[in-house]
Amino acid sequence: MIIPHKQIAPETLHALLESYANRDGTDYGEVELSLDDKVKQLESALGRGEIVLCYEEQTDSINLMTAQAAKQVNTGQAD
Repeated sequence: MIIPHKQIAPETLHALLESYANRDGTDYGEVELSLDDKVKQLESALGRGEIVLCYEEQTDSINLMTAQAAKQVNTGQAD
């Protein structure tokens, strides 16, 4: 289920984005970015609608995914 990021308290959203940016395996390119820069990139991508917050019932967690991938999941389509 997609969660509109504007409905989340700013402090909570910031904490979610920090948590995501700190995960192992997140890739931001060849140049290492600070945590603050990573969070700013994620905030910008959310604002542009490129990524969305998704609640996953099976794991009771919130993840980020591309808007296109979320649309496919919600409509049951595969690549």
